Amino acid sequence: MTATTTPGAVRPGSTRRGAARARLRSLLRGDTTAARWERPAFLGLLLATGLLYVVNLSVNGWANAFYSAAVQAGSQSWEAFFYGSSDAANAITVDKPPAFLWVIGISVRLFGLNSWAILVPEALMGVATVAILYRIVRRRFSAGAALLAGAALATTPVATLMSRYDNPDALLTLLTVGAIALTLRGVESGRMRWVVWAGVLVGLGFLTKQLQAFLVLPPLVGVYLWASPRPVLRRVGHLLAAAVALVVSAGWWVAIVELVPESSRPYIGGSQTNSFLELTFGYNGLGRVTGDETGSVVPGGATGAGSWGSTGLTRLFGSDFATQVTWLLPTALVLSIVAIVAVGVRKRTDGRLATVLVLVASLLVTGLVFSFMGGIFHPYYTVALAPYIAGVVGIGAGLLWERRASVWWRVIAAVMVALTTAWSFRLLSEASSWQPWTRWVVLAAGVAATVLVLLPRRGRGVEVATVATVLVAALLGPTAFSVQTVTVGHTGALPSAGPSVSSGGLGGGRPGGGGPGGGAGGAPGGGQGGSAPGGGAAGQRGTAPGAGTGGGQGGPGGGGGGGGASVIGGSTEVSSEVVAALTKDTDDFTWVAATVGSNGAAGYQLATGDPVMAVGGYNGTDPAPTLAQFRDLVADGEVHWFIGSSGSSGSSNTSGSDAAERIAAWVAAHYEAQTVDGVTMYDLSAAPTT
Repeated sequence: MTATTTPGAVRPGSTRRGAARARLRSLLRGDTTAARWERPAFLGLLLATGLLYVVNLSVNGWANAFYSAAVQAGSQSWEAFFYGSSDAANAITVDKPPAFLWVIGISVRLFGLNSWAILVPEALMGVATVAILYRIVRRRFSAGAALLAGAALATTPVATLMSRYDNPDALLTLLTVGAIALTLRGVESGRMRWVVWAGVLVGLGFLTKQLQAFLVLPPLVGVYLWASPRPVLRRVGHLLAAAVALVVSAGWWVAIVELVPESSRPYIGGSQTNSFLELTFGYNGLGRVTGDETGSVVPGGATGAGSWGSTGLTRLFGSDFATQVTWLLPTALVLSIVAIVAVGVRKRTDGRLATVLVLVASLLVTGLVFSFMGGIFHPYYTVALAPYIAGVVGIGAGLLWERRASVWWRVIAAVMVALTTAWSFRLLSEASSWQPWTRWVVLAAGVAATVLVLLPRRGRGVEVATVATVLVAALLGPTAFSVQTVTVGHTGALPSAGPSVSSGGLGGGRPGGGGPGGGAGGAPGGGQGGSAPGGGAAGQRGTAPGAGTGGGQGGPGGGGGGGGASVIGGSTEVSSEVVAALTKDTDDFTWVAATVGSNGAAGYQLATGDPVMAVGGYNGTDPAPTLAQFRDLVADGEVHWFIGSSGSSGSSNTSGSDAAERIAAWVAAHYEAQTVDGVTMYDLSAAPTT
């Protein structure tokens, strides 16, 4: 039977295609009635962001070699890919769930193992986050507000850094911003599917960086309960469905890991009991808040000046964190109040108010947790704040601009410009030896912008000049730091954006400018921790605190002859002589080598392309393997070499297992040490000396 179509009728497929095209136009323009300049401006923002994040990308080399080695392992073994193992022989996993490694791993599977294949996905995540934030703001506010929000996010120094780095933070930020966008769609439409998908994204965020993903949950739940147009019971039902989606999207992998026998999977790195749940609620969970982190390099402190810096309301404004993310933070805090007042709270279901509330609440919840957490807290964690700060600033500035006819709103706008200028000048002054002209340009632009904003009447030319000078005053500082971040290499576990700064700031940074250093790792090369190969440029902020600069590798558990790399940083360069020794007769062994700590193992593994066992996991403090297990592996001919580390892995300045120390001592007592290009190595295939 032949189907017929009434002349002039619209076919269903055509209707769907037309709707899809309309949605695409809406995504690009913000709405289908947008001004002609809006779409080119939005696309220009994305293009500029992409260039900032991709240009000179290879200068970072392997970036965080710890994760690059895990990606390499996943490209060789699907089991390692699934679990996030540090090596293809699946001795131990990294100390995070593997969702971000899956994204990078697919790229490496497609394009081969190289710096670009690892880091380009991170850059694309950063661009996507800017696009989603633009869309969040544009749905309810002006195109100018959305463009400012996107530009502020794109040029935040820590966002630039993390969009060029293989840490999990770029994906986590993308997922949390995506969850906010979906929740707001749910508020707008009252449809359950949007909040369910938001729950899925938060669950995937958990598989990226565990409990940190849940910091966005209180704002999402609160705003949906407050602003959804559905009846209260229906709202609660929607949130329960979203919770189920969250549990399923996060829990399927956790269930597999916990149900598979321990003998049939790699050890869960970062845990003391080979349990992902322990890792979730201990080392990577509540321990980060309380400072009680078994297995940490240096125990933190919940109050006062702990090993990870003083806690308190001014913490983020301290020298270690301020230049990373706080350029617009003081302005955002004040504009939070301004935006709520300007939007008003007359209608509970107002989408504009919901947008403001979810961004402000996310900023406050995340900022307060970061300010008071007593455990491990690195400066680059602050990238989580960047979208919230940028969104609030974009919305607040847009609302002030719309009300510029009122003298009182102009006064508030002038105060905001002055505040932004003063804080930017202060931060630029902390890097006084680097491009000192920038702070004077910011100051001059800020003064001019303050005056221009106060003018009661203005023509087109004056308005353009006002916008331009405000943008210079607000964004020149962070943009300059972001550009500097692009020009130098960053590697290791503790990267920081921008040039070196003084110890000023309002809050306490890490005491004495130091941090967890020393310890184990056997990191190859003994180079300056954290600097990229060929790096070391003036103003480089990528060095790991406590990393030494030179010196040979010492024996296991002993000193390294003056320096050596930190357990949490270090160069990934390995000499050809060491590579030749490690790759000899590789087919006869499961692991070509073993060494204490994942960072050291990562360097050798990336250099050889063969599995290297990270004894003790990331910090060298996991009981994996035990001494008895390692002795059995050696007896079975599974491990060829043991590489000596530059220091002891633990007891005096760490918590956790001493299994790695005991293994290192056993190797030193039973095998003859030999030096290969300054690196102490033990041939475990040889007969024991005792």
